[in-house]
Amino acid sequence: MKTLPNLLTLLRILLIPVMMGAFYTQSTKGAWVAAVCFILASITDYLDGLAARLLSQTSRLGQFLDPTADKLLIVSTLFLLAGFHKISPLSFIPATIILCREIMVSGLREILLELKVPLPVTRLAKWKTAIQMLALSILLISDALNPPNDIHALGETLLWIAGILTLVTGYNYLRAGLKHF
Repeated sequence: MKTLPNLLTLLRILLIPVMMGAFYTQSTKGAWVAAVCFILASITDYLDGLAARLLSQTSRLGQFLDPTADKLLIVSTLFLLAGFHKISPLSFIPATIILCREIMVSGLREILLELKVPLPVTRLAKWKTAIQMLALSILLISDALNPPNDIHALGETLLWIAGILTLVTGYNYLRAGLKHF
């Protein structure tokens, strides 16, 4: 449990309520704290995997916690941005796609686990997560800027790209998983 990769993953989870609390202040300072917390949490996603490989500290707990922490971070941030009208109503579409895919893949993994069939993370899924985190980082930074500027459009564009990659990876996982039913 107390390996560096698992501690980094737990840090990612613990940063979520801090980010949310800062976001709720609806102040410029709070927006910056939220953005920094999200970015730090996103960096731990890279670092925990790197540490697990370099230190040979992969574990069942880590295999569960890492994707769970990613989902918690992404979904909570999407809800905050949508709930506080920080993304356009049109961007609710990729946000909903991302949320639905995460639920579907989690359920699929659970069923395949019972069948003792692994569903490894693909390279494209790692890129999808990286683009989601970049999009949300940009949107949070845009919110912190006073007045907001044009980088918001970049964040929403990247959110759409992440939404498309989410559809592709979700379909690929579903196709691979359905072979075992």
